[in-house]
Amino acid sequence: VHLAMKQNLTIIPVINKIDLPHANVEMTRQQLEDILAIPGDTAIAASAKAGIGIEEILEAIVERIPPPKPTGAKSLQALAFDSYFDTYKGVVTHVRVFNGELKPGMQVKLLHSGKTVEIKEVGSFNPKPYVREKLQVGETGYITANIKSPQETKMGDTITDARNPAEALPGFQEIHPMVFSGIYPINTADYEHLKTNLAKLQLNDPAFVYQSESSVALGFGFRCGFLGLLHLEIVQERLRREYGMDIIATYPSVVYRVTLTDGTVKEVDNPAYLPEVNYIEKIEEPMVKAFIICPNEYIGDMMALVAEKRGSVEHTETLDSRRVMLTSLMPLNEILIDFHDRIKSITRGFGSMDYEHADYMESDMVKIDMLVNGESVDAFSCIVHRSKAESRGRALAAKLKEVIPQQQYQVAIQAAIGGKIIARETVSALRKDVTAKCYGGDITRKRKLLEKQKEGKKRMKAFGTVHIPQEAFIEVLKA
Repeated sequence: VHLAMKQNLTIIPVINKIDLPHANVEMTRQQLEDILAIPGDTAIAASAKAGIGIEEILEAIVERIPPPKPTGAKSLQALAFDSYFDTYKGVVTHVRVFNGELKPGMQVKLLHSGKTVEIKEVGSFNPKPYVREKLQVGETGYITANIKSPQETKMGDTITDARNPAEALPGFQEIHPMVFSGIYPINTADYEHLKTNLAKLQLNDPAFVYQSESSVALGFGFRCGFLGLLHLEIVQERLRREYGMDIIATYPSVVYRVTLTDGTVKEVDNPAYLPEVNYIEKIEEPMVKAFIICPNEYIGDMMALVAEKRGSVEHTETLDSRRVMLTSLMPLNEILIDFHDRIKSITRGFGSMDYEHADYMESDMVKIDMLVNGESVDAFSCIVHRSKAESRGRALAAKLKEVIPQQQYQVAIQAAIGGKIIARETVSALRKDVTAKCYGGDITRKRKLLEKQKEGKKRMKAFGTVHIPQEAFIEVLKA
């Protein structure tokens, strides 16, 4: 709402779900006035399920929203605001015409890529797509042209007449990803398939970025950047449901700003690329300003949760007789995994959170390496605050102990910061019963066989490397 108000757009408030038994329309009207400064009497009471107020909403759109005006440019200007890939038509671009008109057979230029294409088909939605003769000023619809590759279209690009080009429209603000995670196919043969599907996803999601990377443990995959957690979950779910991909995602991380001893500043989104400790002057982590709305009785529990996540409550505000809003400053890294779930469970589902990005703040961050039999496993590395390093190391080591299969010798699982071990678990050795054939007699016979076995295990450990199965990675990264 605040973004829409900044753009001077017309706001039409709709109070939905008025058919529910505990609906309180008057209180909602009051909250609209108190929180958003929107007159309560302009709100339309509706229920999509019961079909109440639908006509009023459509009439309000006609009455209250002003008609679009031409920009006055010398020729065609159309804004590409979405696109998707069709197997038969290629890239289908959704457009809004600001000036001029679009019709089949026209030669148009995509200003971002500089490519000139011929329009094959134009149409609108009602709500399914239907073909039209032309699209005029103020209308939205779709165009198909001879665009085969998803990379050639960009959200926010301006489409103009190839022979008489107009200047570009403002387009969209470039968005920079804040959360990064590695996405790998469970079956390594699906790598190319995953690459194609990520390109299709990026078509109508300009905030999603990816680049290929490889991991010793997980093979070839992609380092993907997202706006936040919800975005990350949506992309992963779309890959699984729409494209039928079996994928595994690594622990999400944020972009740290690392100042080196020689004064250069480096942005690090992957723990593997964090420089050695002796080259680091300071590490800054991204902060968020979180607005948590919860019922009055849970305010103490919410403050405790914020403190646990290394945050500070800057001020509290009473919204009405039942709810308060806490404004707090906290590290983005801390709200990545379970913060939203914790809010819901503490407040019995009545709490909600919104956040906006604040600035970077210097912090005592360290990189935890997980060593299996003395060898570092890059997929399990993570950057955490020093105060939480030990508990995170212990939790990872305990989880790894459960999933790494037993070997013929003891396997040490260690969590380390630099050269210092902060947690350790041991997978005990499989033991063959070498004394089974001794039915009696002197105990020294058994001892002799056990000593011989011990020597063999020692030698085996000197040569042995632990094979960690794919399932172990999946289990740990799930957790």
